[in-house]
Amino acid sequence: MPEAGLQSGDLDAVVAMINSEHHEVEFIAASGRTLPQAAVRNPHLNVTAADTWLTPLKQSEHHQIKSHAVMHRRIAGSLAAALLLPQIAWAQGGGSADLILRAGEIVTINEHQPQAEAVAIRNGVILAVGDDRAVMKLKGSNTRVIDLRGKTLVPGFIDAHGHVFNAGVQALAANLLAAPDGNVKDIASLKAQLNTWHNGKTSQKFGWIIGFGYDDAQLAEQRHPNRDDLDAVSRDVPVLAIHQSAHLAAVNSKALELAGITASSKDPQGGVIRRRPGTQEPDGVLEETAFFNLLGTLPKLTVADQETIAMAGQNLYLSYGFTTAQEGRSTRGINGTWAALAEKNALTIDVVAYPDITDADRAMASPYVGRTYKQHFRIGGVKLNLDGSPQGKTAWLTKPYYKVPTGQKPNYLGYPTFNDAQATAFVDKAFANNWQILAHVNGDAAIDQYIRAVRAAEQKYGKADRRPVAIHAQTAREDQVAAFQELGIIPSFFPMHTYYWGDWHRQSVLGPERGSNISPTGWALARGMIFTSHHDAPVAFPDSMRVLSSTVTRVARGSGEVVGPQHRVPPIVGLKAMTLWAAYQHFEEKTKGSIEPGKLADFVVLSENPIHIDPLRIADIQVLETIKAGRSVYRRNEKTVSRSFGFDNSCAASPKCFTLMAPVGATLIGQELHQH
Repeated sequence: MPEAGLQSGDLDAVVAMINSEHHEVEFIAASGRTLPQAAVRNPHLNVTAADTWLTPLKQSEHHQIKSHAVMHRRIAGSLAAALLLPQIAWAQGGGSADLILRAGEIVTINEHQPQAEAVAIRNGVILAVGDDRAVMKLKGSNTRVIDLRGKTLVPGFIDAHGHVFNAGVQALAANLLAAPDGNVKDIASLKAQLNTWHNGKTSQKFGWIIGFGYDDAQLAEQRHPNRDDLDAVSRDVPVLAIHQSAHLAAVNSKALELAGITASSKDPQGGVIRRRPGTQEPDGVLEETAFFNLLGTLPKLTVADQETIAMAGQNLYLSYGFTTAQEGRSTRGINGTWAALAEKNALTIDVVAYPDITDADRAMASPYVGRTYKQHFRIGGVKLNLDGSPQGKTAWLTKPYYKVPTGQKPNYLGYPTFNDAQATAFVDKAFANNWQILAHVNGDAAIDQYIRAVRAAEQKYGKADRRPVAIHAQTAREDQVAAFQELGIIPSFFPMHTYYWGDWHRQSVLGPERGSNISPTGWALARGMIFTSHHDAPVAFPDSMRVLSSTVTRVARGSGEVVGPQHRVPPIVGLKAMTLWAAYQHFEEKTKGSIEPGKLADFVVLSENPIHIDPLRIADIQVLETIKAGRSVYRRNEKTVSRSFGFDNSCAASPKCFTLMAPVGATLIGQELHQH
């Protein structure tokens, strides 16, 4: 079969397949291989053959992406015609609706009723979905009817992995990003930006000079700033410059002094204190846990500060259509903030937290632990961190980095957070307590470690519906994706890396072959597996349309090339990864993730339909409104979140820096810096 994809003559076969009684047929993918029965239809996960048709393209040709956009539209139209639906789907019970949404393009993410003309809601729950005439019969004297004016309605987005509290922290730092998101181009401009920030109120209040977002690859000197550079900013005030990956930082001598880091200090487990050449004297650059440990010296926030930050994170998520947020690797302090807001009925978004497993004995004793939200907050399980960052070259690999960091040997592989015995013990503990476990695993060596631990725990405790998650799984090999399927591990991929760091992965981190296979969604889809896609805010902006765009197109921002075309997926699959499949990951598929009767009325109104437009335009779609349980909780206006803070020179003044900044402020209440 030609590489260009399904031909127009193949549509009849697709339509015939969809019309077959239970979709239980074999489907020949465009690549010519026969997909397993499980890939055609899983009644629980909603993976269908129509999700799997996309074929690999020749490398890096935009016109080929556009040709796929045409095919997407053809198939969408054919599927709509083939799936002849009932006029209306009802929830149990009678009575009129509180609210009816109509006159728009409604994408339900329900394979039994993929499109509709109207939706009726009562008491925050979907009452009916179907054609306009049938749904309008539910209109009563007090029913409010909203005309969508041709805009697109989709289910509310569900955060498969992020740090919603930390998304509210970024106003605490200077913007050290390079153009076009900042003005730092060399060490001199970095120091100038820190000096400007030092003169502001925030620096004076906290007694530190903090900046975020420098990238040694973008600096003219092609190196990290060191303690001498930052001593030129101040010798009396501690200075902290955080790398864009949030896995490294540079500090001045005063910060090293406050942290007690000297020539006699040993590298902590899972971290590195970089040294001056030929000596043991720290040069000011700290990696991973060496950096995270220093954050404990930062000043503390008040309770009011904590709640303000949490609400800012919530509002930012809502502005991008997220109706459910994750608090990944939370602390008891952050959990306490969300619980306090819940008790005040101050939350609009649903927040599900996963505390660090190292503190699980205390964190999992909370009354908020469980599958049911209490005033929009619950604790859903535990988080385990097993390695670092690929773009920061601290992720743990089985083969050396393509270009190793300065000072490292040619066989440098990165490094683990825990040894095998420790990792196995943590996973065993989660299984023993029936806690859902989410594991941060970027490098394939860390993924191997996690797979071994899950397999051992399953052999010990037996199979059950635990839904363990592999967070990021960026360098997962094809055999590891097969192991995910065997063990029921849900991969939560990070396709936004293909946009932000796709070129860097192929040219420096992993090389052309491994770099093209980051976040291998295609391998999962070919096996009939679900996967989820996430933004990992504040590592990347919680921009739902950028998440979708990256999952669908995998176009790198620098070169404009497609990073691993074999892993691109149709827009409907990208939407499922952010809605229904993300709901399944959180054990919430019965109440969220699709527009069907009986589920919560969580919706997003989009300016255009991502299924129908050119995939290269998906990132430009705007979230016009977010609806939570039938209530409008966000409407778009021209004000940006960053401007609301009023800090002209801050990280908050740049939307990208604002949401990329690592959660430094979270450590002010005891949060260890998360990794991404």
